[in-house]
Amino acid sequence: MKHHPPQKPLKFLRWFCREDYLEEIEGDLVELFEQESEQSPHRARRAFVWRVLKYLRPGFIRSFYTRPLAPTAMLKHNLLVTLRSFQRYKASFLINLVGLTAGLACALVLYLWIQNELLVDRYHTNDTRLYQVLQHTDEQGNITTGTGTTGVLARTVMAEIPEVEQATTVVPAQWFTDKGILTLGDTRMRLGGQYAEPNYFQVFTCPLVAGDPAKALTDKYSILLSRTTALRLFGTTEDLLGKVVEWKIGFSQGLFHITGIFEDIPTAATNPFDVMLNFEVFLDDRPWLREWGNSDPNTFLVMRPGADIGAVNLKLSKLLQSHLKETRHSLSVQRFSDRYLHGRYENGRPAGGRILYVQLFSVIAVFLVGIACINFMNLSTARASRRMKEVGIKKAVGAARSALVVQYLLESLLMAFLSLALAVVAVWMLLPTINSLTGKTLMLTWDMHLVLPALGITFLTGMLAGSYPALYLSGFRPALVLKGKPVTPTGGLLARRGLVVFQFVVSVVLIVTVLVVYRQMDYVQSRNLGYDRDHVVTFELEIIPQPTEEFLAEGGTFERSVESFLQEIRQVPGVVQVANSAHTITGYHGRLGGIDWRAGEDDNEMMFSNLEVGYDFIQALGIRVLDGKPFLRDAGPGRRGVIFNQAAIDHMGLADPVGKTLRLWGQEKVIVGVVENFHFTSLFEKVEPLVMQLEPRGTTMMVRLRAGEERETLARLETLYHRHMAGLTFDYRFLDDTYQALYASEQRISTLSRYFAGIAILISCLGLFGLAAFPAARPEKAIGIRNVLGA
Repeated sequence: MKHHPPQKPLKFLRWFCREDYLEEIEGDLVELFEQESEQSPHRARRAFVWRVLKYLRPGFIRSFYTRPLAPTAMLKHNLLVTLRSFQRYKASFLINLVGLTAGLACALVLYLWIQNELLVDRYHTNDTRLYQVLQHTDEQGNITTGTGTTGVLARTVMAEIPEVEQATTVVPAQWFTDKGILTLGDTRMRLGGQYAEPNYFQVFTCPLVAGDPAKALTDKYSILLSRTTALRLFGTTEDLLGKVVEWKIGFSQGLFHITGIFEDIPTAATNPFDVMLNFEVFLDDRPWLREWGNSDPNTFLVMRPGADIGAVNLKLSKLLQSHLKETRHSLSVQRFSDRYLHGRYENGRPAGGRILYVQLFSVIAVFLVGIACINFMNLSTARASRRMKEVGIKKAVGAARSALVVQYLLESLLMAFLSLALAVVAVWMLLPTINSLTGKTLMLTWDMHLVLPALGITFLTGMLAGSYPALYLSGFRPALVLKGKPVTPTGGLLARRGLVVFQFVVSVVLIVTVLVVYRQMDYVQSRNLGYDRDHVVTFELEIIPQPTEEFLAEGGTFERSVESFLQEIRQVPGVVQVANSAHTITGYHGRLGGIDWRAGEDDNEMMFSNLEVGYDFIQALGIRVLDGKPFLRDAGPGRRGVIFNQAAIDHMGLADPVGKTLRLWGQEKVIVGVVENFHFTSLFEKVEPLVMQLEPRGTTMMVRLRAGEERETLARLETLYHRHMAGLTFDYRFLDDTYQALYASEQRISTLSRYFAGIAILISCLGLFGLAAFPAARPEKAIGIRNVLGA
């Protein structure tokens, strides 16, 4: 039976004995122990301990004192060695440099994008206390969530809920399907207009260049302009208070005097606008919004410090129930700056939103930097055999392992910061393209919110990339290295292989993710929507309203003007068909209830989307009629007629619906047709019940152009437009572009994901190329000698 020397005395010997004596002394002691242990193992152990203690003499004890080098001299030496290493191993240096530069550049772009997303709507002074009221509606067990509330909610909340410090009502510019027209003399501009209550400036941060925020909106006919709008209209922002301009949007038109000039709304805002007017002007055209049963405006609250949000939610719902008996609605609040990233609700509960994109790109950034770090680790450990003698000699002359670790970490940190410099240059050069892809205005600045994270990420990258190679290389034993014995452990080879596999697993995951997103976008673009959106352009007709009953009456001047314009469009060569509606098919659709189809049973448990269209709307867009007929000029009940989609008929449970009568808001209506379900909202939402009402006065024009003649026909339409609306830009959009705009965010995410997946694959392939090239380079000297000898 073979016996082993006692381990503790052996470890003690290795600890105190000089390295130049250790191997010989240890070998002699072990040999003597093996000989004596054959006779008496116990006596051999005692003798081994005694012999170890006999070597505890000054001549054999290693020095425990290391004369410290000057820090600057040591740093200079390490930098010099690092630079020589880069110069000597050019291929590995370039592969690592390209990989880390690409990884850090992508991480920098993603950090800029993520930071931009996280800062949306957070510029308000009251950000942490600013909340928006949400209204939840129970529609037969399915709860929908929206931002529309009654126009009198804010003032009631201020009076009845003590936790609320300020409450205000806002109608954002995005509520309108089209921009308004601001007129000064012969100058006319299309602008986004917002309506707000006088205390708006106590709730939101909107600095004024001119005017008093406490009085700017107190007058009903006051108007505020943005700095850019004022400069475009007047060429200056000074001495403008009191000047009169004309504002028109929809059927609303009037003269307003300027009471303030505000700074342009930041790009990090979800509700940008160019002009602001008093909320009372909006209510004058929509008096029903003064009642509790109707909703549309947005309500915002500023909570008192320490307010209990749960208690506020409970009080809001009780407040609504006190004014609306047996209501299907409930209210809650959400922090306003959270709406952008957490704006999706399913069945009345938060269900994520754009925060998923932030999380996705955060993971991608980590993976890209991680893949680049793995390349550095693999190439550094793979060429360890080239640096074994360097390590052995340094250790033999007394270099501590910690000093070697510092040297190799410095090498990786220098590589990381050099890569950061190149990454910053690359991102700076590509920023215009990046902004075009992201639809944002990303900028490289010296802001500490950018500089410190960039330096921190780079430092961590350098430490991570250099940690394993530093520990691996510094662990070589000098005696074995200088004797030329193999020192590469099997574990190191397995680790490299595992890291390479991990690289490509990450790359494959990214590819699969990109393919899923691509298939989704391909589905969106190729999906049959139930209507034909090809070669259709939309634009707005502007008619100056007149303050007479005859003007807006059925068959009045307004309706005749719209029909006359439609007739002129039909005469334009290249026009196949034309129709009008109150909104575009993908735009805002009102929702209404109170439809009585059960012979006296008013069913308010279901809301219907409402689309007001002209006579030729269904025919022009190729919507399939399943039963009955579309709206006809010379036949049918005229404006008494309504058309439902199949989803609405299924909900109402009507058999043979055509010809049946029902009541809508107390007025008798006749069902003249049923159309096939078509997508008038996002494909991510199911098709809702829809009622289509006849509205010949709709000012949204939809013109189908003959294929191949689009440019010439658009030029003719522009000439016709300017003949009727001088001074305005012919602002048209193709219906397909309007539809694609619904998925602009998803399209950008898909494009960015493809680029980042491609870069991940490139970095992984670079690392694999470096590992594959290294074994081929190792036998160069042997091949050269053989060639010289005649092989």
